[in-house]
Amino acid sequence: MARGKRELKPEILSLKGMDAVKGDLYIWLQAFVLISVAVVLCFAYLGRVVTVSGSSMAPTLYNGDMLLLRSGAGSVEQGDIVVLTQESFISEPIVKRVIATEGQTVVIDYTQNSVTVDGQRLKEPYVVEVMAQPDFSNPVETVTVPEGEIFVMGDNRNHSADSRHPNLGTVDLRCVLGEAKAVLFPLGHLKTIH
Repeated sequence: MARGKRELKPEILSLKGMDAVKGDLYIWLQAFVLISVAVVLCFAYLGRVVTVSGSSMAPTLYNGDMLLLRSGAGSVEQGDIVVLTQESFISEPIVKRVIATEGQTVVIDYTQNSVTVDGQRLKEPYVVEVMAQPDFSNPVETVTVPEGEIFVMGDNRNHSADSRHPNLGTVDLRCVLGEAKAVLFPLGHLKTIH
């Protein structure tokens, strides 16, 4: 052999070593598949992620906030924040707060800046502006919510197309995609929603 040159010898893994590598790979593959299935099932049956579009829920939620939803209407209650669709009104899902549920009567008084449900004025610390008369014609001011429906409003009342709008009105519970449970992103907005 020439001086300064080394003979290269290929390393050979023993069969026992190959079995260990295959075993580790199999364990990692199982874990990956299990986690993937769990994530898919969680989002399919327990929740989904949606992004807020617009400012109608400010200051509670902002444009671009990513929300985790509990899927389905389930037992929607007054005060819940829900994501819903109403194809006849707008093609994209919208985020609103539930003001009243079936059988409840809503009265909106723009001169008193108040919303009452069944005669009780709502305490709404999330509303920061005085509510102005909407700029669309024939806004809903008094309504008794029909069975299987809800009355919704945005927290940013002066910049929200909601159940006050005659083309939206009360919303069928079947149109509710889910209840917002948390803001996931951006991280500066990370919080749970009650």
